[in-house]
Amino acid sequence: MSRVSARISAIAESATLAVDAKAKALKAAGRPVIGFGAGEPDFPTPDYIVDAAAAATKVVANHRYTPAAGLPEMREAIVAKTKRDSNYEITADQILVTNGGKQAVYQAFATIIDPGDEVLLPSPYWTTYPECVQLAGGKSVEVFADESQNYLVTVEQLEAARTPKTKALLFCSPSNPTGSVYSPAQVKAIGEWAVKNNIWVISDEIYEHLLYDGATAPSMPVLVPELADTCIIINGVAKTYAMTGWRVGWMIGPKDVIKAATNLQSHLSSNVNNVAQRAAIAALTGDLSAVHAMGEAFNRRRKLIVGLLNEIPGFECPTPTGAFYVYPSVKGVLGKTIRGKTPKTSAELATLILEEVEVAAVPGEAFGPSGYLRFSYATSDADIVEGIGRIKALLTEG
Repeated sequence: MSRVSARISAIAESATLAVDAKAKALKAAGRPVIGFGAGEPDFPTPDYIVDAAAAATKVVANHRYTPAAGLPEMREAIVAKTKRDSNYEITADQILVTNGGKQAVYQAFATIIDPGDEVLLPSPYWTTYPECVQLAGGKSVEVFADESQNYLVTVEQLEAARTPKTKALLFCSPSNPTGSVYSPAQVKAIGEWAVKNNIWVISDEIYEHLLYDGATAPSMPVLVPELADTCIIINGVAKTYAMTGWRVGWMIGPKDVIKAATNLQSHLSSNVNNVAQRAAIAALTGDLSAVHAMGEAFNRRRKLIVGLLNEIPGFECPTPTGAFYVYPSVKGVLGKTIRGKTPKTSAELATLILEEVEVAAVPGEAFGPSGYLRFSYATSDADIVEGIGRIKALLTEG
């Protein structure tokens, strides 16, 4: 008899966190590693948010249990923020506050997916999505769009992948891992297709404020109002406010689904940390000046890293218009001998780069097909120049 259940044994370790942990371990051992692995802003959480948390620690009510669905003030702040940022009108009973966006993703699938249901998963995808589908008993059906499509799937591709078992579509724009952003017309077309075919949409909007070159990321149920009853929106404060460690996210959806997910959370983790919720309230109700300042830095780094990557022979890097990732094709490098080694997959290439020049990137296998690397540019300009420079030097050696 196995000591670990088959259900849990089947889950893969988070590839992005694994790469980040390995890079940090090497750095702690004194190695000059430059990490492009984790999707984590390198800025501190803004002071006004930290101050709100410090004040909240002195309030005895925050030392106690609170409603599993979230502090009433937190849910109302999300109502107001959703209207302000998305022009989407919701009520507090359509919201469940979660321990980060990742728990919201898990609970969304757990709440609507039954064993055997299929979930359409545009690829490249965030590494956690298929694991959450599997834990819910569902089956991920990958729909791949390569660099020639700017990693954006079409309605025609989704329709070709649809079967009578299709229950839901996972939609993420701006995208992790590619940084690609669907146009309003594309969002509307996909939403209308979902309504026509009675397919749920789980829409991950965690990168909504990280947009460049005039790109916009409208919320799908705003463009397709009739989708609202079969749509769950995932969001949180992690990426926008440099609050990855605070672990505050939320899901928005139909009242019956949110009630069911709240029941699940009441047994799984109870309420989210109250001090962190108070900090999140300060983030959501404050102005966006700190967010815009971080966005300007990300935009500068985006242009820098794309330019440097495209100077490397065999790399092809589209220019992303959202998030803080680039996703170059490295197929032109695979099969070539580098310092006596011949990587045939992007996983092998990522290992070679880490071992030879101590630069950490996440291979495409974590997000779908091989042949790609993901770099997070949520790091300093100096590290971008040095890290990509090391890779270029390695791959252009005589």
